[in-house]
Amino acid sequence: MIDYSPLYRVLESLGADSWARQLSGQLAGTFDERTHGDLLKWRAAIDELPSVKPSSVDLRDAVSIGNAADLSEPESRRLITGLQKLHPWRKGPYRLFGVDVDTEWRSDWKWDRLAPHIAPLQNRLVLDIGCGNGYHCWRMLGAGARLVIGIDPTLLSVMQFQALRKLYGTDVPLYLLPLGVEQLPAEMKLFDTVFSMGVLYHRRSPIDHLLELKGCLRPGGELVLETLVVDGGADTLLFPESRYAQMRNVWFLPSCELLMVWMRRCGFKNIRLCNVVKTTVDEQRSTEWMRFNSLKDFLDPDNDALTCEGLPAPVRAMLVANID
Repeated sequence: MIDYSPLYRVLESLGADSWARQLSGQLAGTFDERTHGDLLKWRAAIDELPSVKPSSVDLRDAVSIGNAADLSEPESRRLITGLQKLHPWRKGPYRLFGVDVDTEWRSDWKWDRLAPHIAPLQNRLVLDIGCGNGYHCWRMLGAGARLVIGIDPTLLSVMQFQALRKLYGTDVPLYLLPLGVEQLPAEMKLFDTVFSMGVLYHRRSPIDHLLELKGCLRPGGELVLETLVVDGGADTLLFPESRYAQMRNVWFLPSCELLMVWMRRCGFKNIRLCNVVKTTVDEQRSTEWMRFNSLKDFLDPDNDALTCEGLPAPVRAMLVANID
């Protein structure tokens, strides 16, 4: 069982007592080995990792914990074996005691695209929705955030984060909760910055998701939104009939103009389109740390402008907005 009591105390100090009480109930049965067959294996993998204080940490320019010289050769082998037992690693990359965890996504490229456009995170309360194993959460902490909370319903992602936290080795104001956005309290108005990256198109109601995001922000807070889009005007929307790039759970792909209409309708102000970027097979690909199929397997083999279903290939837009 992961001890979230330090987070509960932090939330209470912020006046979010009711959320702390709600979380305690929500998380009570999450880590029950009887209801998740792989949990025991993942816990054993984390226990296998060496407990060594890192000689250096870099969260500003990368997520790098320790150096190769910090570990003996047997400890280094244990590190690699334990981390590989938490396969597949989708978000990263990480450099851990000299081991390069080359993840499916080059999430650092996304961070580099967004960082110049957002309000400085120094001393801010930050929420990262759909955070995966927490790569961007570490970068947010490195950018000076006072508290970072990530949520992701995938239990393996939470366990990968726990592995990283063990390697980090000290208390850190960063927590990852095994929750979906629908499990957050409505209208909590707590966070200075809320990130939703790669989530909107998985929601059956994009409008409800935008309103959920708005409800998490304090007055004057900032939303950082990244999602799949299609080319077109304010009346352009792609609704896949079945799968999109082999994904069953992709619902709405709007144009950038339509997305901004949605955001204005939901009450967001000062909306800025920061960048629009086609996802390439250099940014999302199979590696020794994610050995399943990846983007190149989901595109038309004769035309990389199309998915294997004949739909427009993935293009991602990043927008930043505020609320009153």
